[in-house]
Amino acid sequence: MNGKRSTELGPGRAGKKVKKEVMANISDAVTEETLKKQVAEAWSRRTPFRHEAIVMDMDPFLHCVIPNFIQSQSFLEGLQKELLNLDFHEKYNDLYKFQQSDDLKKRREPHICALRKILFEHFRAWLSDISKIDLESTIDMSCAKYEFSDALLCHDDELEGRRIAFILYLVPPWDRSLGGTLDMYSVDEHFQPKQIVKSLIPSWNTLVFFEVSPISFHQVSEVLSEEKSRLSISGWFHGPSLTRPPTYFEPLLPRSPHIPQDPEKFAEVCEALEKGDVEWTSQGPPNKRFYEKAEESKLPKILKDCMALFRSEAMFLLLSNFTGLKLHFLAPSEEDELEDKKEGEAASPADNTEEGTSHSSFEPENSREAISDSSQQSNEQIDPEPEETKAKKESSVPTCQGELRHWKTGHYTLIHDNTKTEFALDLLLYCGCEGWEPEYGGFTSYIAKGEDEELLTVNPENNSLALVYRDRETLKFVKHINHRSLEQKKTFPNRTGFWNFSFVYYE
Repeated sequence: MNGKRSTELGPGRAGKKVKKEVMANISDAVTEETLKKQVAEAWSRRTPFRHEAIVMDMDPFLHCVIPNFIQSQSFLEGLQKELLNLDFHEKYNDLYKFQQSDDLKKRREPHICALRKILFEHFRAWLSDISKIDLESTIDMSCAKYEFSDALLCHDDELEGRRIAFILYLVPPWDRSLGGTLDMYSVDEHFQPKQIVKSLIPSWNTLVFFEVSPISFHQVSEVLSEEKSRLSISGWFHGPSLTRPPTYFEPLLPRSPHIPQDPEKFAEVCEALEKGDVEWTSQGPPNKRFYEKAEESKLPKILKDCMALFRSEAMFLLLSNFTGLKLHFLAPSEEDELEDKKEGEAASPADNTEEGTSHSSFEPENSREAISDSSQQSNEQIDPEPEETKAKKESSVPTCQGELRHWKTGHYTLIHDNTKTEFALDLLLYCGCEGWEPEYGGFTSYIAKGEDEELLTVNPENNSLALVYRDRETLKFVKHINHRSLEQKKTFPNRTGFWNFSFVYYE
């Protein structure tokens, strides 16, 4: 096998060419028996292994790098040409932005067919032998193209049946300054990603594969090159699923009760933020969020006053009046509205009487009492209010939770499986957003559960207040802020990103 196209003569069709087949040799790491045994032993013992044909490491999770995976430059060039001729579709949501081809499972291009055979026959058999995992013949592969500002944020790849992930890079000369690295995360005691501890730089004809597990958190960092494209083929080998640890639920953020107090005005908030006297702490884990939160106890007085304003009685009452939500004891309840409606209906016959006429009826007094008693009994039977519900309504106290946040290049929040959804009112007040463009990211996007289409987008606008009421079927995320945002420095050289006061109110 030398990468050249071979032709065969079929029976009864002498002299006629049949379907051309493209073939190529693959790395000695896969074909050399002694090396195979050494790799299998390292995998079994979970110990690092280094050889010029393959490098295996266990930190932060088991992964291998095979340089020069295909031993034919002409084959690789033909493969690259076929891939670039495919139709690519933009993939875009809270987790990623890049272009992806259709599934390569049934493509008939000769080089793609040959690679599919190499990966899911020869290489799969080798992987099964060294890992002792009974890998299935399921073909799961596609082509991805990352260009300027594209990224795939922190995730673990775990879906039913995925056991080993792989990426074959077909990139031009590449270095760390171009971005697009495969970043790997360490985890904490709850198996949540903590920080990037290793980054692999893409390299032409290099195959990377790793074990998919509850700790295999990784990302593709943002591509920073405006000229080069990060092209790769990636997919998964399927097999028996691993047992996942119990789902970890983050502790709920504390909520502030509605405590009546005198509202305090605030001014020059942006100036206080610009001075840099605020202590910021990074928020994680990175598979859920990455931004900076102000240490509230150490805020300058003017910013503390602003935080107090959003928790004040005046704000709760104002939001109640704006939205009709029961966020203040003076706000009308559903019972009050129902009572008003009944009173209006009771008054309607008299109100509708034409001028100059009267409407009257005569009923014996005992008859009216009987009707009243009957009506009361009927209401008690038809619409009883459980004591538990009544007690809950009486004891319900509006609450809120809030943070002062700093958003800059690389920051984001993600939708995740354990996202708790409630009926809630989001309040966002933005500062320092002059010249901010939607293409930078940083906007808050609302989507329906199970859907990718956006219901609403709230773009950062300086000194603007956004109010969004969401139900249990609505999710939100802040879109990854890409390196285009550095354009802001041309106008505001001392500013990095923007700030917002982010509060959530609950009835």
